[in-house]
Amino acid sequence: QLQLVESGGGLVQPGGSLRLSCAASGFTLDYYAIGWFRQAPGKEREGVSCISSSDGSTYYADSVKGRFTISRDNAKNTVYLQMNSLKPEDTAVYYCAAVFSAPVQAMCVMWGPRNYDIDYWGKGTLVTVSS
Repeated sequence: QLQLVESGGGLVQPGGSLRLSCAASGFTLDYYAIGWFRQAPGKEREGVSCISSSDGSTYYADSVKGRFTISRDNAKNTVYLQMNSLKPEDTAVYYCAAVFSAPVQAMCVMWGPRNYDIDYWGKGTLVTVSS
């Protein structure tokens, strides 16, 4: 079965950290750009961070720059999102997505939020930032 599975979400206090994982099964991530997206209640899905399949280039939304770091370990077929200095406004369901050889900015800004030409979506993991 071809799928992406997110893990690592949970409840954390403001200022805390979490690391999300996106693991692929049934296919290899090597040739896929991977993105993290989030959707808070009552809000549209937004691109958080994306990483390319080829040169490791990355994109970050302005709201997470300097706090979040995306990385990939192709040997483990997994992409990570390290989230530090979390804020209550980071509370959302976080999804990972894969697109074959996609440009990262387009994937994060347009394709993912509009569900355009996405090859795979995970089912999401909930991140709650609250004291």
